[in-house]
Amino acid sequence: MKTTTLLVIEVKHAEIPSFASDLQKKGFDVHIAQNGSKAIGLLKEVSPSLVVINAASLRSTGLRICQSIREKDAKLPIILILEDDKEVSKEAADAILTLPFTVQKLVNRIKPLLPGDGKNVLHVGPIRLDLEKRRVRCLGKSTKLTPRLVTLLHLLMDKHGEVVEREPLFKKAWETNYTGDTRTLDVHISWLRRAIELDPDNPKFLKTIRGVGYRLDI
Repeated sequence: MKTTTLLVIEVKHAEIPSFASDLQKKGFDVHIAQNGSKAIGLLKEVSPSLVVINAASLRSTGLRICQSIREKDAKLPIILILEDDKEVSKEAADAILTLPFTVQKLVNRIKPLLPGDGKNVLHVGPIRLDLEKRRVRCLGKSTKLTPRLVTLLHLLMDKHGEVVEREPLFKKAWETNYTGDTRTLDVHISWLRRAIELDPDNPKFLKTIRGVGYRLDI
């Protein structure tokens, strides 16, 4: 079973509950940021499945942080935790909880917001491929893929760390035995790089092995 990665934005206060350690005990892979700017930086590094903003601990409504995260990844689920004297629009986050509440209630709100049930979502390093929704999330970016691109990325993820030769890759992705012209494969690889790389011209993950094929390095 894959561990779900959460990004929790909070500052510890004696009088305000801290949820990061409790979520770790519940089995989540938790990364902590103490403010919005640090959180935005971590989005690229950890590619979380969901963000928890403990705005009560930040002494704010968390609205600006919600907006900043939405600008980076409009599909990333957000749970906002507020003090009982604070109010924001319901559209600010996917779920809003007002203190006090138990960590189990927080977990119960997290689970329905997670992308997929694990069966249709492939995780390799920071790359998360939702086969059903045909969407890949990596380094804070969320991109809709064509069925062909999903097939290609799926094949490369299954063989990550290994060199996948051009002709077998082309045959499987295009479901053909004809390999007279595989230039269209190069075009599709460039599209995949736009989806998963910070700098597609200098790929960190999807490498070209000249004269052989491609390798997904994680």
